[in-house]
Amino acid sequence: MAEQLRASSAIVLSLILLLSLSETQSKLLTRCQLAKELLRHDFPRSYLSNWVCLVESESGRSTSKSMQLPNQSVSYGLFQINSKNWCRKGRRGGICNIKCEEFLNDEISDDSRCAMQIFNRHGFQAWPGWMSKCRGRTLPDVSRC
Repeated sequence: MAEQLRASSAIVLSLILLLSLSETQSKLLTRCQLAKELLRHDFPRSYLSNWVCLVESESGRSTSKSMQLPNQSVSYGLFQINSKNWCRKGRRGGICNIKCEEFLNDEISDDSRCAMQIFNRHGFQAWPGWMSKCRGRTLPDVSRC
């Protein structure tokens, strides 16, 4: 009986540890948290509302979102950076020279660098969510953040 209790306790502790680790590795940011993080990562204030709209439309402000697309590529993280050109699953690669899975944690420095590379090549038009939900529309007000 004591052995079963110890085994059960070990399993419960392992599950608690796994849950706490997964919580620290991804975040659902508020609009103002997102705006502040983007500014901290040198996104220009003049485009801040566009970036916030893009992230809201692409990932819902979740750092852990991944989505498989019909072409079998996968989009990752806050900015939904796609594995077809920008990163490689399981190893460093793509134009941003990074493992795609690195975009799924709450540390957004690498996500931000790659998103800026995409933007510098293609502008906001590279993101379908921005095209359908932000272009030519009223953008989120982040002036009070």
